[in-house]
Amino acid sequence: MRLVRLDRRTGHLARSLTALLVLVLGAGIGAGAIPAHTTPATTAPATTAVSNQAPTDAPAGPVAAGRFRNPVNTGADPTLVHHQGNYYVATTQGDALRIWKSPSIATLLTADAKEVWRDSDPSRNQQVWAPTLFRSGDRWYLYYTASNGQDSAHRMYVLESAGTDPMGPYHFKAKLAAPGSDRWAIDGEPFQFGGRLYFAWSGERDDGVRNQLFLAPMSNPWTLSGARVHLPAAGNCPEVREGPTPLTNSAGRLFLTYSACDTGKPDYAVWAKSLAPGANPLDPGSWRQEPGPLLSRDDADGVYGPGHHFFFKSPDGTEDWIAYHAKSTSTVTYNWRTTRVQKIGWTSAGTPALGSPVSLGYTIDLPSGDPGPGTRAINDTDLGTGDFQISYSGAWSSGSGCAVQCFWGNDHWSGTTNATATFRFTGTRVALLSVKDTGNGIAAISVDGGPEQRVDFYGTPRVGEQLQYVSPALAPGSHTLTIRVTGERNPASSGPVISVDRAEIYP
Repeated sequence: MRLVRLDRRTGHLARSLTALLVLVLGAGIGAGAIPAHTTPATTAPATTAVSNQAPTDAPAGPVAAGRFRNPVNTGADPTLVHHQGNYYVATTQGDALRIWKSPSIATLLTADAKEVWRDSDPSRNQQVWAPTLFRSGDRWYLYYTASNGQDSAHRMYVLESAGTDPMGPYHFKAKLAAPGSDRWAIDGEPFQFGGRLYFAWSGERDDGVRNQLFLAPMSNPWTLSGARVHLPAAGNCPEVREGPTPLTNSAGRLFLTYSACDTGKPDYAVWAKSLAPGANPLDPGSWRQEPGPLLSRDDADGVYGPGHHFFFKSPDGTEDWIAYHAKSTSTVTYNWRTTRVQKIGWTSAGTPALGSPVSLGYTIDLPSGDPGPGTRAINDTDLGTGDFQISYSGAWSSGSGCAVQCFWGNDHWSGTTNATATFRFTGTRVALLSVKDTGNGIAAISVDGGPEQRVDFYGTPRVGEQLQYVSPALAPGSHTLTIRVTGERNPASSGPVISVDRAEIYP
């Protein structure tokens, strides 16, 4: 996969030089609070520890069409498929099942959600987690986990589509439980091997230990037809084995990949067991444990807890891709997990090579066959009053204290009431991503001088490159988007600061 380096990932030497420059110049601390020694700027930043130029290995001029940046959805536990010219993604929503549809991976983030299922049965209409899309014949099956509000009641269920559209409509089809073993269960997904259908999930052993991998045969996409089999699996943490999902290489070897470690921890990671062609999936001894994690945290790029993933093909079928969730904080939390995608490869031995999880904001070529045209980013340091630039009024500060939590390692911030930041762009839509923090307040955002919309930039713990705002669809042409510091904050926040980092522009 070609990764165009438009952010902080410019090599260890560059990072070291940046760190030295921060120490020499006394950089700002990023969004949250303005340090006492910093003199607020008017229009331009008072202290700037990073250059207003792109890193030297970035291409000059605008980002070419056909590229995008993560995230592609603000939810966790993604399933993502490409079908008849569109991508479909579903993530954990808690109260219902929703699906987003887009012709390009680049526009999934701004796609409108469609609620495809909301259950009225109180035994299974809460804690709705981990949807999985699976096509069999001319129907789609949507698997999910739900409960009555108590974790101990979690079980697996499946919906069936009325036709060939992944968006539904759907009707309830069945509860999924192995014969004689209706126990706690989550994260189920079917897979085919050797011409037969099987089901993998994370369940509870007979001794009460949960989050263990299990398999069972299926007689059809909604029925487990035989006893479950426990599949022991290694991991970097002892407590969790969940989110099993299959991947098959060109020789027919099946890799049952799964996530290990609690998903709230930064060490959540992807592992795998594999099965040779012709072997019996229901024989635990037939499986080979693959060594080490296939995908794990990357502190240098600010990616923590990558996992609960799903594999999909590029639109032309020539590339393998992974969708997964991760966080931009090492704090143990279940919040702020967002869906990211990247291309994967294969080793000469036929083992999946998932690589390192790329940072948010890393520019990636669209999947092969994706019609694009991709998006373009405006950084907070692209100063000016021309197209694809940003200008500031009032007191703003800038610095690289936010490091890997920010696009290109820097952001602007202000707590001064009525200070403004104005993006100028040509396109049909704009999305804003920046830091959410405990000292952030409420911004007023307007497009083309129209009515203001209040947006709360508060978040805990502090996280970077979070989706703050998406504009309505705009007529093609030139537009402005203005962010105004209101001085307001919600009761949980310690300050009114507003952070500005990057804008994604949609052609």
